[in-house]
Amino acid sequence: MFKQFTQNINGHQVYLLSSLGIFLVFFIVVTIILFRLGKSHVDHMSALPLSDNDVDPSKNLL
Repeated sequence: MFKQFTQNINGHQVYLLSSLGIFLVFFIVVTIILFRLGKSHVDHMSALPLSDNDVDPSKNLL
């Protein structure tokens, strides 16, 4: 099946196949990173928008 795609590649189809490959690699890498995250990190990040204890309003972040 893949031989048919690679034998009949024209100029524009190279961009289509390369963008599909980049998307698949990116999706797989992000999925692996998400599964490797620790539960404590996920809990800390999910609590950040709700906790005001760590933010000092007198400091200018910009």
